[in-house]
Amino acid sequence: MQHSSVEHYAPQRARGSGRLVTKALGGRTRLDEFFQEGCAKIRLPETFSPEMEAILINTSGGLTGGDVIDWSVAAAASTRLSVTTQANEKIYKASSGTASVSTHITVDDNASVHWLPQETILFDQSSLNRRLDVDLAESAEFLAVEAVLLGRRAMGEAVVNGFFRDRWRVRRNGQLIHAEEMRFEGEIAQMAQAAAVLSGQVAFATLFHTGPLSESMLPKLRECIRNAGGASYWNGKLIARIAAPTGFELRKILVPAISVLRNGAPVPKVWHI
Repeated sequence: MQHSSVEHYAPQRARGSGRLVTKALGGRTRLDEFFQEGCAKIRLPETFSPEMEAILINTSGGLTGGDVIDWSVAAAASTRLSVTTQANEKIYKASSGTASVSTHITVDDNASVHWLPQETILFDQSSLNRRLDVDLAESAEFLAVEAVLLGRRAMGEAVVNGFFRDRWRVRRNGQLIHAEEMRFEGEIAQMAQAAAVLSGQVAFATLFHTGPLSESMLPKLRECIRNAGGASYWNGKLIARIAAPTGFELRKILVPAISVLRNGAPVPKVWHI
């Protein structure tokens, strides 16, 4: 009597890395280095301004346990770069392991980087470890926006359990000027009900800006946020926290808030309401 054997294969995992380096040429921001591998793709739409816009794409269509993506962005002296994503990054249920997304940004003297990815959507039982490391020169400007949705309420989705860790480290001239750790683990829905956490809201965002105009932007930013959160300026940095009942309501606040922090410039075209 013959016994058939069944081979077990580990599920294929998404892997990707992308690197973009700018240079100043003829009064405009130009491409100096470009690398993309695996599921990480970068597109550079034509612009009619001195700055460059980059769109990051995850061709795997989302992330789950064990997937890894690494992004690296460097703006050379006197260049201006805006980085966004083609769509929301979706973090699906993880059968095992944790998805990892790491971003390293370097901004040289008199250069500017605006880090403006669209919202990250967490699904129930998803697992994500995200990291943002930024190194700034003394005269550099940096803007960052990170928004998270605990499911999509309009689709009847809810995040009951899962894992989400978000780690930020921002340095200027090698000195740490901002550090934060956000961590949800286990019963996320229950934790989100607490008044000190989200008061039952399911969409939230952090905005960070450091540069010569940061302090002057505070009054207009507070007008955009109103009762949805708060904003403060100290030690050369402007930080805002926003929470909303749905992703749509959050975006209605984020779009004008980002424009304020871009000194009146609109959000990238891939953003829409």
